[in-house]
Amino acid sequence: MDHFLKLLERELHHPPCTRSERMAMHERLTAAFAEFGRTALNLNDRHLQMLLAGGFSTIGTSMARDARRFDPTVTVADIFQASRNAWTACGLQVLFGGAMCLSPAIFAYSMLYPYTDNYLDDPDTPAETKRGFNRRFSRRLQGDGIAPAGTGEAIIWRLVDLIESQYDRGRYPQVFESLLLIQAAQEKSLRLMSAGADVLALSFEKGGTSVLADGYLAAGNLSPEQARFVFNWGVFLQLADDLQDVQEDRSGGVRTIFSQTAGREPLDALTNRLMQFGGCVMMQMHDLPGVDCLPLRQLISRSCLSFLVRSAGEAGDLYNAAYVAAIESLSPFRFAFLNDRRRRFARHSGKLAKLFEAFLAGDPDEPAFPLLPSSLMPRF
Repeated sequence: MDHFLKLLERELHHPPCTRSERMAMHERLTAAFAEFGRTALNLNDRHLQMLLAGGFSTIGTSMARDARRFDPTVTVADIFQASRNAWTACGLQVLFGGAMCLSPAIFAYSMLYPYTDNYLDDPDTPAETKRGFNRRFSRRLQGDGIAPAGTGEAIIWRLVDLIESQYDRGRYPQVFESLLLIQAAQEKSLRLMSAGADVLALSFEKGGTSVLADGYLAAGNLSPEQARFVFNWGVFLQLADDLQDVQEDRSGGVRTIFSQTAGREPLDALTNRLMQFGGCVMMQMHDLPGVDCLPLRQLISRSCLSFLVRSAGEAGDLYNAAYVAAIESLSPFRFAFLNDRRRRFARHSGKLAKLFEAFLAGDPDEPAFPLLPSSLMPRF
């Protein structure tokens, strides 16, 4: 692993300027990751093919280039946030028997929530202003031709237009019903800052409806088994995110099941329950009928476990020491090593953004920047 990280650190200091430099850097990073994946993560060629050769890395780069064409002011941080959702939706395309591609609807939905989340999460925006936006946005999702209030809303309305260009409301009503469900959940999630809210129910609703919308945008229609899996996967991902953000949420006064429990008792039992729930969700995924996509199913299962283990390792002071030692045995790397590398790479976030920008400046026919789903990688 050290070889891969040292190479990445060196590359951060020398972003490529020409096509030949980008091609050479792509070859170096791809070869280093492939070696790292085989030796440290126990990935095989089919896993690496899905990650690197026209798979998730291509989706990430396509997402970034399309985002910049849509809105030249969009930040790299917002692109990364949007890419996380696009990876989920494009993975569902394959699970449900389709080809992986960044469709207009998936692009639009993935971009909606950097814009709306950042707006609704902004503590400086008055609550009444947020409520007014939510009312107008819900009407727009229902098909109302209501005019946007300002340039920010105009961008969001254009994204809804893109979804409507792919899915006819009459033929695919559940696509738009799922969007209204996640919007309603987003509104309710504002209560997580207040006492008396049903934190667990709100977390389930927000997480489940978010990935349920991914499923409908990926496939148009879902079977009951598919809908159950994607909703439950969304719940798992939301709770895993809450575990990853537990320290930040405690400081910011955001109430989740993890931030409420932290400090009052160790998070051992709560994390175990989440692991058991994740195992049940993965069984639902493996029981989906039809498509032979074992490498993707394996990658998803591994990433879910990796996500939880890594998040617990970052918040080790909130657990019993014996529990941290036990869960560390599930990680291919020592927690101290991962936390040290994460702190080091945090200092290089600006350089990573510049390196990513250098690849975006290239031609569309050039290889994609080897940007991989974060849940598959240690959090640097």
